[in-house]
Amino acid sequence: MALLLACVSSLCFGAALVTGKFGLRLIDARSGAAISIPTATVLFIIVSPFVLDVSGFTPRAALLFAAVGLLFPAVVTILTFRSNAILGPAVTSTVSSTAPLFALVAATVLLGEQVPPKATLASVGVVIGVTLLSWKPATVRAGTFGWSLMLPILGAMIRGIAQVAVKAGLLLWPNPFAASLIGYTISSGTVVATNRFFRMPGPTHTKEAFGWFALTGILNGGAVLLMYAALTVAPVSMVAPVVAAYPLVTVLLGALALRDEALSPRVVTGAAVTVAAIAYLVGA
Repeated sequence: MALLLACVSSLCFGAALVTGKFGLRLIDARSGAAISIPTATVLFIIVSPFVLDVSGFTPRAALLFAAVGLLFPAVVTILTFRSNAILGPAVTSTVSSTAPLFALVAATVLLGEQVPPKATLASVGVVIGVTLLSWKPATVRAGTFGWSLMLPILGAMIRGIAQVAVKAGLLLWPNPFAASLIGYTISSGTVVATNRFFRMPGPTHTKEAFGWFALTGILNGGAVLLMYAALTVAPVSMVAPVVAAYPLVTVLLGALALRDEALSPRVVTGAAVTVAAIAYLVGA
């Protein structure tokens, strides 16, 4: 069941990057995050009277979920959308798939989980895959692309550590819906406040932009809920790498839906190497 939940979560994350790319053609990343995250939060609030079980509530777990919400999905979403706009969904998703490497280290330090012995070799495979995907000398100015890669890398770091923090909270209160609801509520306040404080002149919201980012929010919200459900019953070392396999979904959907995301041999090879490395990590 945990494997199935993690796989569906991966599918949702991959699809969300593609729908987010359509929205980013209309408005900026920060404004998009201020639509997508509150959309998911509203849906969580609407269904909470029917599915939220507070019988096992513990303040420590709630505080952990809230602390995670300050950074994930808020900051990660903004970083991902910005990276999506600059690098495209294929590169963004593949670099972001390094999140389990950060999660495994954090799980070892904070939760006492054992790092699989083949993790180092898998890390090398991820680096090779990222290099194949990101090398575009004909379209990027010297130095710019390297700096831009820090956006998804930072997002991956936050995402990986957040998974471990949520796992710690779920050990105290095994309620993935509560973790999602609390985290998204805090994240909504973060992105809305950030968007208002740093607002700059730019394209105004349109129904089309709102629709794309609302759909992106629903997909990401579902992905997070499924990931937390998997973490409730399985260790971080199993869930994180499986969820991170979403680049394959992004690359395939991007090739079908986005003209600027051609399914070239280099892109296919880079995604395949990265996903294979993650799969190798799962079996380590």
